[in-house]
Amino acid sequence: MQRFIRVQSIVAVLCLLPIVASAGEELLHPLFQDHAVLQRDRPVRIWGMTAPGAEIVIELAATRTTTQAAADGTWHALLPQLAAGGPHELTVRSSSGETRTLRDVLIGDVWLCSGQSNMEMPVRRVTNWEVELSESAHDQIRLLTVQQASSPVALRTFGSAVAWRPAAAGTVDGFSAACYFLGRDLHKASGVPQGLIHASWGGSIIQTWISAAGLHELGNYDDGMQLLGLYARSPQQAGARWLETLDAWFQRNDPGAAQWPALALDDADWSSMEPRGLWENAGIATLRNRDGVVWFRKTVLLTRAQARDDATLSLGPIDDSDTTWINGVRVGATEGWNVQRLYAVPRGVLRPGKNVIAVRVLDTGGGGGMWSEPGRKSLRFASSPAVALDGAWRYRISGSLTQTGLPPHTPWLSAGGLTTLYNAMIAPLAGFALRGVAWYQGEANVMEAGEYARLLPLLFKDWRAAFGADLPFLVVQLANFGPASSEPGDSQWAAVREVQRRTVDTDGNAALTVAIDIGDRYDIHPTNKQEIGRRLALAARRLIFKEDILAAGPAPTDARRVGDQIVVSFTNVGGGLIAYGAARPIGFELCDARAHCRFVDATVRKDQIVLDAAALPEAANVRYGWADSPICNLYNSNELPAVPFEIPVHP
Repeated sequence: MQRFIRVQSIVAVLCLLPIVASAGEELLHPLFQDHAVLQRDRPVRIWGMTAPGAEIVIELAATRTTTQAAADGTWHALLPQLAAGGPHELTVRSSSGETRTLRDVLIGDVWLCSGQSNMEMPVRRVTNWEVELSESAHDQIRLLTVQQASSPVALRTFGSAVAWRPAAAGTVDGFSAACYFLGRDLHKASGVPQGLIHASWGGSIIQTWISAAGLHELGNYDDGMQLLGLYARSPQQAGARWLETLDAWFQRNDPGAAQWPALALDDADWSSMEPRGLWENAGIATLRNRDGVVWFRKTVLLTRAQARDDATLSLGPIDDSDTTWINGVRVGATEGWNVQRLYAVPRGVLRPGKNVIAVRVLDTGGGGGMWSEPGRKSLRFASSPAVALDGAWRYRISGSLTQTGLPPHTPWLSAGGLTTLYNAMIAPLAGFALRGVAWYQGEANVMEAGEYARLLPLLFKDWRAAFGADLPFLVVQLANFGPASSEPGDSQWAAVREVQRRTVDTDGNAALTVAIDIGDRYDIHPTNKQEIGRRLALAARRLIFKEDILAAGPAPTDARRVGDQIVVSFTNVGGGLIAYGAARPIGFELCDARAHCRFVDATVRKDQIVLDAAALPEAANVRYGWADSPICNLYNSNELPAVPFEIPVHP
């Protein structure tokens, strides 16, 4: 994140981002409804709104407590802990005359499932979904989805209605598959009611899920948070200031920023293509794995009547962001891969005869380009015939993202902003007792593994401040996705996986669920979410419920040189390490201190892997599964895959 506004005081910024009320707050917070699940074996916190100073009486399962509303009408109460069971009734009475009675309330284990699109993927999109839905009816599993919303300030309650619903075909079909299968497998194992809260957003970066106070701990987000505070008061001023920031970044990182929008530019030497899909699929070698900036130009001829008419430029969706000019005048800029681009053209920009539309497209990962289908790109007029923009455009490749790095995050952008999803989707849940969190995210941050190493432990700390210091985290490591590789090399996906592994290893109250063997190199959304849920449940049973089970795949503990060999020791092997589909494990690399790596032969020795290092006397590190889509065949006796890793070699 670039620093672009001087911050005078962190305290001053925090004052701009208070927790604010939402319209229509009621006696009971919306989390408390019929069919709710409350966390067993710990005090039950209940809260809501009523008349200032009113006396509140709360009754639940033969327990009773009283409290008084504060001067702003908020009230909180703590009931004694209860054992798993139910159904119960929860009744709240206010001396102001309000009464609410909730029915069919269960006491069990409550899980918060969050992240991006792989957590968001619903059951109706998974493998064998018809059978899963036909067998989904279960009254002891309750579901609550937090509707997607963002806010520049933290909210006390939700922007739209939420509801607890028993699991059934009609409620499970659109619910998070990974979350549902986690709860289903835990109920099978324990018989305890399961409450599943789903709050995720496809394509979201981790920065948007951390509170303002949390991000301020890192320091490098203070300027963005200052601008977010300005946005809460004046979106127009914040937008203008943000464009200045973005322009400055492109001037530093985009060679074409100054000249390529111009009407007079001679683009005859540019290449030509029809931008009708993701550029990775255009059959152009230089665009096959391109993340970064690509420019597009289109020349159109207009009549005098068209040039004088009110006009709108329609470009369809663009992945991920664009800045668009006509005749050298900027007419719009948008961030968001699935957002329709509709730009009003100011009077005087168009002219009779030749006009040039220039579009700078920035792709920050995955597919990129002006990917709308034919017929969506056009220049429309109020009273003149529209001009279709299908067919060939000139294009030129500018900076690669590996050279430029990521641009600054738009602070108020929902999935790509700073703290906005925390404010609207997590802050209203704060204080609700949870058994744990299942977190499946990281694809949107693969370009910044170093920063992710600071952000993931911060997320743990931040949410523990909201839900309790002992809150456990179950982290799904990124699955395999992207091109296969025949030689060792750098991998941003592998780097983020390593951050996830190390963060969990050093936390003490977290567990890692490995998914390296169940992804799809052609699809970032693998459909075998049943296995994700099963492995999450195994991790929960081991970490949280202390069951003596083999719940994770082999993980390295040490790598040491012994003569011409390097011996890697493992934990979580059960009855021993197993190599499937070959006589030996594959995917092991040895690297020197300059990160020059080569594949090496490996053999299994019970709970160790022995690597042939005769040709590499200066080997400094061992890597396993270090690629976007590695082929991994090392497992333990419980058929759980070894975690990808990089560890140092000791003498």
